[in-house]
Amino acid sequence: RIREICTKHDILLIFDEVISGFGRLGKATGSEYFGVTPDMITCAKGITNATIPMGATVVQDFIYETMIENADAPIELFHGYTYSGHPVACAAALATLDIYKEESLFENAAKMAPVIEEAAHSLKGTKHIIDIRNIGVIAALELETKEGALGQRGFNTMKKCWDMGLMVRTNGDTLAFSPPLVLNESHVDQIFTTVKNALEQVD
Repeated sequence: RIREICTKHDILLIFDEVISGFGRLGKATGSEYFGVTPDMITCAKGITNATIPMGATVVQDFIYETMIENADAPIELFHGYTYSGHPVACAAALATLDIYKEESLFENAAKMAPVIEEAAHSLKGTKHIIDIRNIGVIAALELETKEGALGQRGFNTMKKCWDMGLMVRTNGDTLAFSPPLVLNESHVDQIFTTVKNALEQVD
C-alpha cells in the first residue's frame, strides 16, 4: 500500500535497513521480507558484521540516471569522502557476504525467528513486562516505567542481566534483542530465561 501511494504521487520510498538488513529478518533485506521494492535503501552494520564501520546507499537506476545523465550539472555518486571506499572495510564486507552465504546464516535466522517469537511471548505476565514485540530475530520487551524514574527499571534489568552473563541493550525501559545470526535454540532459551530471572529480582 505504501509503495502504491508513493508511486502514485511520485514520492521516493526509502527503506532504512541499517538494522533490518543482512539477515536480521531471515532475508537479505527487510524490503525482500515484506515483498516491497523501495527506491532507495540505506544499510550498514551487518554489511561488515560490524567488524569495521561501513555504510552504503542503494538506489534504483532511474535515480542514478537522473543524477548522472539527465541533470544540467551532473552530480556523481562517487567515493570521494575521507573514509569512503576504504579497502579494509570493503574487504570485511566481501568476507562477511561470503560467510553469510557459505554458512546459510540468513536461512538460520529464518528458522530461529519463530523460536524467538515463542520464547519472547512466553514471558507474557512476567513481572514488569507490559508489551512484547518481535519480527525475525529481533525482539523487544517493554517494561512498566517506575514513577518519576524513566529508564531506571530498564537500566537495572540490564545490569542484573550483565551480572548473570547476558548482555542486553536498553532503550529507556525497553529491552532490545538482536542476537547473532549463528544462534540456536539453546541460546534463545538462555537469553529469555536469564531475562525472566533478572526481572523477578528487579524492583
